[in-house]
Amino acid sequence: MHADITPEILLRAYAMGIFPMAETRDDTEIHWIDPRRRGVFPLEGFHISQSLGKAIRRADYTIRVNHDFAGTVRACADRPETWINDQIFDLYTALHAMGFAHSLEVWRGDLMIGGVYGVVLGAAFFGESMFSRQTNGSKLALAWLIHRLRAGGFTLFDTQFLTPHLASLGAVEISRSDYHRRLRQALDRPATLFPADYAPYPSLISSGGASSSVGTSSTSGATKPESQDKTQTS
Repeated sequence: MHADITPEILLRAYAMGIFPMAETRDDTEIHWIDPRRRGVFPLEGFHISQSLGKAIRRADYTIRVNHDFAGTVRACADRPETWINDQIFDLYTALHAMGFAHSLEVWRGDLMIGGVYGVVLGAAFFGESMFSRQTNGSKLALAWLIHRLRAGGFTLFDTQFLTPHLASLGAVEISRSDYHRRLRQALDRPATLFPADYAPYPSLISSGGASSSVGTSSTSGATKPESQDKTQTS
């Protein structure tokens, strides 16, 4: 992938079921990836362990959406080996400015302790990377993100690859053909990361409580006052 790759080309690639990766942080070449086996999170199948449930209910953190997107990407790249080079960073920050890339962040005081970012097209969320600076940081981010995706009407959460860590949380592996079928269906559906009146509370997240789709008035936990200081946008 060369310097003439634009955010618009990247969006078309996602709609085709492919995504970019660099070999290393310093690699100037970026490759298109279309795995034979694809990792996905069934949105009704996120596994919340007893210890994670306690961490969620402890509520000693704040969830923010798009508060520090660039910082989230940088934190994901802050490891000995990463596929996020400078060009990828620039492309995703451009997608964020266009409204197609988003971050969900876990903050404890002034420190972002975990987070995840990805791309949205239709009812598909393409998870790109996540990070954790303290125990359960990335797991908290995933738990809150999946609840938000369910509330917003999403049908596909693409994790790209299946790792043992993701599998322990409920992610599964599907064939390329099955993935492309699910992707086509998701691209034709409306969804939003910002459902009206959405304000979940920790005990609902920890129980894996169901959320209704966009456009209904019964979204679980949407108007609970105790949730208002726990979820923030920007």
